[in-house]
Parts: sequence; structure tokens; C-alpha cells
Amino acid sequence: MITTITYKNKPYTIDLTQPLDISIPIRNSEENVNAWYIEGPTIAPVTDKDWVGKVSEGASTNFNTITFNPHSHGTHTECVGHISSEFYSIDEALTTFFFKAEVISVQPISQGDDHLITKDMIRAAITSEDNQALAIRTLPNAKDKLQKHYSHTNWPYFTEDAIIYIREKGITHLLVDLPSIDKEKDEGKLLGHKAFWNYPEAIRHDATITEFIFVPDPIEDGTYFLNLQIAAFENDATPSKPVLYKIQNL
Repeated sequence: MITTITYKNKPYTIDLTQPLDISIPIRNSEENVNAWYIEGPTIAPVTDKDWVGKVSEGASTNFNTITFNPHSHGTHTECVGHISSEFYSIDEALTTFFFKAEVISVQPISQGDDHLITKDMIRAAITSEDNQALAIRTLPNAKDKLQKHYSHTNWPYFTEDAIIYIREKGITHLLVDLPSIDKEKDEGKLLGHKAFWNYPEAIRHDATITEFIFVPDPIEDGTYFLNLQIAAFENDATPSKPVLYKIQNL
């Protein structure tokens, strides 16, 4: 199904039958991706005395309860409510869902025990000036990102000036293949999150951060349209399913 999206008075053609899914699902498995020092998610049938909500055990339907944390257990999208004392809902922050986006790849650099994503490498990788969203693939791009347990690993993180640069480029929706844009153990400073949302000086309420994506190697760096799908939770964050579409008429 070919459709046209008009952005800044220019038509872009995409094929909706050719989605490129960059999400990591939540699974009832020890191999589910994980971070932030908590147990994995559970997906299990409801039980009531002798009744089990599972067709294979005699019920008329499968009737599961799912327990998870969106920040720890898969691809999720968050709003400024993640770091604010005031309550802000991702369901109210994200009200449109298609965005012109760029995919870039960066190789974090070592500095002591840390691995940094810097302003210079972001500036060198970005090729377009008018995107709303930026999806960042870190290198190397091993498939163990789909099931890695990140707690106590000191994952790569963005310097504050890298995030300020991304914000000043006009990026409203930032997507990364890490548990957080910030250092794992940073004493609660959250410099990257605060810089991206411009918190608390002039909060960007419509801006979102999506973490725990996975961009497979066959998806080349370049310009796409992003469909950022979210579950309807009144919460600071929600599980999400970002999907890219190649632009046919670039």
C-alpha cells in the first residue's frame, strides 16, 4: 500500500506494506532484555482455585496477567514525566505518530571505564537538517542487544553537550538502543534527560525519548518516516513499537 505524507510542503512516498520494526518485545523468558536491577517480566494465566485461564488446561480463553516495568523490560517511550515531580503522561505528550526521521550509527569512544557518545560524533553522522526524530544505533551492533541484561554493565551513554546538540537540531523524538541516554550510575544527575527535555527551564512537553530499540544491520543509515506506536498508558512511560518506512522518492 503506497501512501504519501506531506511534511514541510514536500510530499514523501512510503510503502506501508514494507515496515522495518526496530522494537524489542516483552517476553516471558529469562532471555528478555533487562536493566535497573529488577526481575524479568512475567506473563502467566490467571488462576482461581482449580480454574486456570489457559485453553490447553480447559478454559474457554487464554487469560494472562502481565507484570513488567516499561523502563526495564523492552522498547519503551517516555516523556518529561519520567524526571519531574509533577505528573505528566506519555499518552498526553505524544499525540501524533508519524515523523520524518534519520537513522545514524555511532561508535562510542572509551574514556577510562566509560564509553561516550559525543557531540562531535553526532554532528559528523547527521546528514539532514529538517528531521523530527533521530534513531541512533551504537556499534558494534551485536544481536545480544535483544536479550542482554544491562544491570551493573556501565553501558555507553551520551555526553550532556551531545544531547544539547540533538535538541538544538530540532529533534523532538530521540530513539536509542540503550537502556538510557544517561550513565547507569550517575548519582541521579540525569544530565542527558534534563538537557533533552530542557528541564526545568523551558520544558519540551511534546518531546519523547525511546530506549531499548534495536536497529538490525540491514537497515542502512539514512532518512525514513517513523511510525512511533505506543500503548495507551497514563504513565510517564509506555511500551512502544517504533517502525521505520523507507522513503521511495528521495
